[in-house]
Amino acid sequence: MTTLTDPPKESFRLSMLIYDTRYRSATIQVVALMGFMLAAAWLIDNTITNLESLGKTITFGFFTEPAGYDINQRLLDYQSRDTHLRAALVGLLNTLTVAVLGCITATVVGVLVGVLRLSKNWIVAKIMTVYVEIFRNVPVLLWIVLVFALVSESTPHPKTFKGVDTGAVVVTNRGTYLPEFLFSNSLGDLSFFGASSLRFNVSLDLIAFLVVLFGGLFVSRKIKRSADAVQEATGIRPATWWKRLAVIALPIAALLYALGFHLGYAELKGFNFKGGTHLRNSLLALWLALSLYTAAFIAEIVRGGILAISHGQTEAAGALGLRSGRIMSLVVLPQALRVIIPPMISNYLNLTKNSSLAIAVGYMDITGTLGGITMNQTGRELECVLLLMAVYLIISLSISGVMNVYNSRVKLVER
Repeated sequence: MTTLTDPPKESFRLSMLIYDTRYRSATIQVVALMGFMLAAAWLIDNTITNLESLGKTITFGFFTEPAGYDINQRLLDYQSRDTHLRAALVGLLNTLTVAVLGCITATVVGVLVGVLRLSKNWIVAKIMTVYVEIFRNVPVLLWIVLVFALVSESTPHPKTFKGVDTGAVVVTNRGTYLPEFLFSNSLGDLSFFGASSLRFNVSLDLIAFLVVLFGGLFVSRKIKRSADAVQEATGIRPATWWKRLAVIALPIAALLYALGFHLGYAELKGFNFKGGTHLRNSLLALWLALSLYTAAFIAEIVRGGILAISHGQTEAAGALGLRSGRIMSLVVLPQALRVIIPPMISNYLNLTKNSSLAIAVGYMDITGTLGGITMNQTGRELECVLLLMAVYLIISLSISGVMNVYNSRVKLVER
């Protein structure tokens, strides 16, 4: 009678780390990681040793020293006697401003141009083609300088507006003045970090506006879901657009009325305008040039995404009686997003990093402050460059994270 027993377990040997496929991949990864860590340790130690031989140590104490320079375009209150940390914070906000405005404008223009390139109108399609080819084949720095020259040289001097009704928007060679939002019954500001370099104020009026706005959007979403449920049950879609518009617009109008909302306009006083919201030509040039340049690439991405959708989808939607505009917005573009979003993320990152060219037109972003004047004044090249790299890395990873979350929500769900 035969008795079956389990084969004896093989004892572990060091040679199995190389010759056994169960352990080989892990061994290679551990060795590669150790090699990378040793190389990084050698590089850091070598850098510290060389700096010590030059009498320099890695320190960030220079952030508490007075900056001693002005920043013309800023979102926070800033004076030349503020610290380098304050100047870097103002520069960071300027970089984020250009990045956000540029991404929004480039997306709108790029989608519009990408769709029009597929137009059946020959003239429209060719004009959009010329736009794409011109902008994407010329370096973005040249576009920034060209746009800055155009907005500076082709606009009038403030003195030409003397005795003239300027209107709500004033365009001069020193910048553009827009109406500013003012409140007669303002709720005031909320201060953070006291008198430190990180101090900033947040308008309670803005907080109240955002609370009312998001509350209205939440209720509007509830109304939409209720309409979806009715349509799913009965096949009839109730008209809810006026309800959704009312729950958003009416509370905002009531809040603005209670706060005494009104507009403040720029007025010519002396040799320049005072009041209003001042957008300097450096900001406008950087914003427009980066937006139009990036939009050319986004247009090609959108065109490719649309062409990736089967033409049968368009024919089927047309057979159901949908017009071409509705076919594009309801059928084609939602499906094309899964093709459009990933490469569009790269263009958003490129726009954000290209904003570092702002110094060419005198716009003080994080590169011009921390990586420019602050570095030259303090002589702390390593610290400034490392911090500058970390800032752009964090901004880029944040944009990628947000867009990847959106991409996961719009992608097709397989069964």
